[in-house]
Amino acid sequence: MKKWERKLLHTIRGVFEVFIKGQGDPLCVTHHYSEFNHTGDYFAEAFTGTNQVFLVNLREAGGSDKANESYQLSMLETIFDLEAVREGLGFRQWGFAGHSTGGMLGVLYGIHFSKSLDFNVIVGAAAREYMTFSEDCIYNKAHPDFDRMQELIEALKQPDLSLEKRKELSVERTKLSLHKPEKYHELFNLDIHKGMSAARMNFFIRELQVYDITRKLEFISVPALVMCGRHDVQCPLKYSIEMAEGIPDSRLIIFEKSNHYPFLEEAERFTEEYELFLRNMK
Repeated sequence: MKKWERKLLHTIRGVFEVFIKGQGDPLCVTHHYSEFNHTGDYFAEAFTGTNQVFLVNLREAGGSDKANESYQLSMLETIFDLEAVREGLGFRQWGFAGHSTGGMLGVLYGIHFSKSLDFNVIVGAAAREYMTFSEDCIYNKAHPDFDRMQELIEALKQPDLSLEKRKELSVERTKLSLHKPEKYHELFNLDIHKGMSAARMNFFIRELQVYDITRKLEFISVPALVMCGRHDVQCPLKYSIEMAEGIPDSRLIIFEKSNHYPFLEEAERFTEEYELFLRNMK
């Protein structure tokens, strides 16, 4: 499999590490606290057949600049950083695709900078805090897997964790969010590995408590493709339904045999729906 090309991009807001792969119209992909490297990302990989994908390491992730102030790790500041990356790359507009907390950034991006976007793809995400009022969410204390998920998250934050142990814990964590956990090795079969920015994760957990942008969804003025697995335990389906209802030009796709990873669990349909979305925009 072709590796991703690494670029250190100097922008008006600092230096950001970007990984590039694919051909076609530009597409930005990121996640709020993942640390990417040259092996790429499973979600980003799903778009490399149709787009030139720019996989962005955010502040405090990978080779990107550190935060001088804690507020620079907020979701809104992150959108300003992505705008600086877009400008630094020389694009007037680009598409955006985000999964999970990446999708949450996509919603915020669309609200504040639709003029910079061609379209928005939001997968397994939410426009408000999704834990407190949903017992279907694995981050809700009533969920049967809540305690184990918390243990795994805390363990993965440890900087001195061996690569082997990190992989073992990451596999277990991911299996909790698969419709058929026994298919893990079949689905995650590429040489892709990534880390987690503890600083970004810790700030996100605090910010999430006051996160609710549902009343601003109407300000997203670009076409949006909202996708979610029927059995998503991280950002349950009702939050995707809510986003699709609030975004004026949106299309909702529900994957009946998926949990949090429809781009792997139903990869063929995921690609078909995305390509159909692109065709319908033209």
